[in-house]
Amino acid sequence: MGDEKGQSRIGLIGLGTMGAALASNIAEKGFDIAVFNRTTQVTRDFAAEAGDLSPRITPTETLEDFVAAIARPRAVILMVPAGQAVDDQIDALRPLLDEDDLIIDCGNALFSDTDRRVHDDRGPFLGVGVSGGEEGARHGPSIMGGGAAEHWARVEDIMTAIAAKHDGDPCAALMGPGGAGHFVKMVHNGIEYADMQMIAEVYGILRDGHGMGPDAIGDLFAEWNKGPLESYLIEISGHVAHARDVATGEPLLSVIVDAAGQKGTGRWTAIESQHRLAPVPAIEAAVVARNLSSRLSERAEGEDIFGAAPQAFDGLSHETLEKALIAGKVICYAQGFEMLSAAMRDFGWDLPMARIAQIWRQGCIIRSTMLDDMSTALAEEPGRNLMFIDHFAAIMKDNHTALREVVAQAALNGHPMPALSSGLAYFDAMRTARGTANMVQAQRDFFGLHGFVHVNGKEDQHGPWAADTASPKT
Repeated sequence: MGDEKGQSRIGLIGLGTMGAALASNIAEKGFDIAVFNRTTQVTRDFAAEAGDLSPRITPTETLEDFVAAIARPRAVILMVPAGQAVDDQIDALRPLLDEDDLIIDCGNALFSDTDRRVHDDRGPFLGVGVSGGEEGARHGPSIMGGGAAEHWARVEDIMTAIAAKHDGDPCAALMGPGGAGHFVKMVHNGIEYADMQMIAEVYGILRDGHGMGPDAIGDLFAEWNKGPLESYLIEISGHVAHARDVATGEPLLSVIVDAAGQKGTGRWTAIESQHRLAPVPAIEAAVVARNLSSRLSERAEGEDIFGAAPQAFDGLSHETLEKALIAGKVICYAQGFEMLSAAMRDFGWDLPMARIAQIWRQGCIIRSTMLDDMSTALAEEPGRNLMFIDHFAAIMKDNHTALREVVAQAALNGHPMPALSSGLAYFDAMRTARGTANMVQAQRDFFGLHGFVHVNGKEDQHGPWAADTASPKT
């Protein structure tokens, strides 16, 4: 499908797991594609294993041959590690390209890096978030574009063709200019961190509190996946619980070291939320939980000193645990969409909030049946906290008591629940018209004369201690 005989419609650099899967997806959808990898043998192996897709794949071994294999105006996808590697690849590629050739970063880039690359003078550039892991990249991911609309239009047919479909609707769309696509992908990953952590916390209650074995836990997750919690993460949690270690035949969960890895996108979300003044405590707690999980020796020392924390207990029904997860899921999505709203305010973006919920319905890690109703709610009231919109307010009214019971019982019996407890605290803070920040403001004024707003509306007020400025407070 190249514009010139023997030339490919698009090129792709970086044939790691995700790059190879995405290139195969593109070829399978009928687009000729040229591929290049810095390690030549990787390119050769990919081409040799392409099977029926081989006629649509042109393997190349130099950047010059790669560029020559793509029809003008060229479009090149980068699937290389985030950070300096992307800039290095652009620097190596740009001298070989025409000034109107388009570079598309489909890796997990930090949105601010993408924004810089979109606005520099090195030619057309798109930053595209791709979610769904290897399986999604190969058979249909959720795709979040960022950059100029005219640049997106050049490859929109490819992006929509390779994307996951929900009732025939492609899960691919342009989010906005600059780094908007990678910002949305970053928030997606933050929600993913929180959702995964909440599921893990309930798994801990079932395992250590209720003494359930992995098969029984897997059965329960499978049952929950037939109801309001139906989602990719609940589904795979059931599969994981049922899985067996090939080497030993033991339950897989029993042989996995209790230390979670991360690639940094959740941390980016937590850091950026502070810059945007958009609290995402459930996401932050999930990042903290992963960091704490790696401190294996210190945790073992703590158990030696204080005794094992999680204690067996009963009194929480499976229905109560399910309801707690339902409330937790609404909370972590609400925090994510609030962060997107803050980005709209700060960057002047017009993010398509309802469309974002729609393109997350298939292909991505956080796909969930709740997203249909979220899309409807955000279309009706795009600037409002998701928890306050009628449909989800009703869900929270029905389920927050269960969340409270789970967090309370977990605390009483030593079960750490950072994400669910942070989510509950966020919910309670957001339903308290007059909180305790007045004390904080009085303290700040006492030691630093920072002033406060009086309830009568007057600003820059001070307490009686302001008259005694000769004695500085410490």
